[in-house]
Amino acid sequence: MYLGDIYDILDKEVLDESVDLIFLDPPYNIGKKFGNWVESWKSEEEYLEWCYGWLNICIRKLKPTGSLYLMSATQFMPYFDIYLRDKLHILSRIVWTYDSSGVQAKKYFGSLYEPILHCVKNKYNYTFNYEDIMIETKSSKRGLIDYRGKEPRPYNDKKVPGNVWDDLVRVRYRMKEYINHPSQKPESLLERIIKVSSNVGDIVLDPFSGTFTTCAVAKKLGRRYIGIEKFDGFYEEGIKRLNELE
Repeated sequence: MYLGDIYDILDKEVLDESVDLIFLDPPYNIGKKFGNWVESWKSEEEYLEWCYGWLNICIRKLKPTGSLYLMSATQFMPYFDIYLRDKLHILSRIVWTYDSSGVQAKKYFGSLYEPILHCVKNKYNYTFNYEDIMIETKSSKRGLIDYRGKEPRPYNDKKVPGNVWDDLVRVRYRMKEYINHPSQKPESLLERIIKVSSNVGDIVLDPFSGTFTTCAVAKKLGRRYIGIEKFDGFYEEGIKRLNELE
């Protein structure tokens, strides 16, 4: 677990082609406040230039068989999609959708989802442990019968999630895992990603660790982890969180 800026640490401390899974949840450039710092760049071009820089480094750190997940604001994801499709293979464009709790825009259609890109270096050789992330099917809940075969039988009760994730709840105030952070992601989201795209003993990297959810989940699942965070308060919360798992 490192305290500092991604550009200062990533190249110095992480070897090229050494990481099995990278999860990227960078500042979205939408004006959220992180401690005393407000994430706001002078222009979209300046923000994207900053992002492309660390993306290039992360790609170098990824093993030939590695996977990379990138989250972003809806308005910036098209830029990342176009930029990455020439450098990695984009396997899935995931939509993580959630309830807004009644708070929504009144002058336009407000956003109820966050996009996630799932990318790999080698589209023929990567980790995808689909059996570890199976979910209950809606047809099994309704008791539907499949009559397409020779004999009628119930539909399968488990399936691999599609690219619309509507079963993972956002972290809310006073939830057990809640930490005062403006963009904390739920452990359930990281659990799905880490289970499916890494194996026990693999190295998981999160260069924008925040409250170190990725590292905490990786530790619970028997993976090794590297986390980087630039703000002291969040870093200290992360240290405490990881220590409590020992």
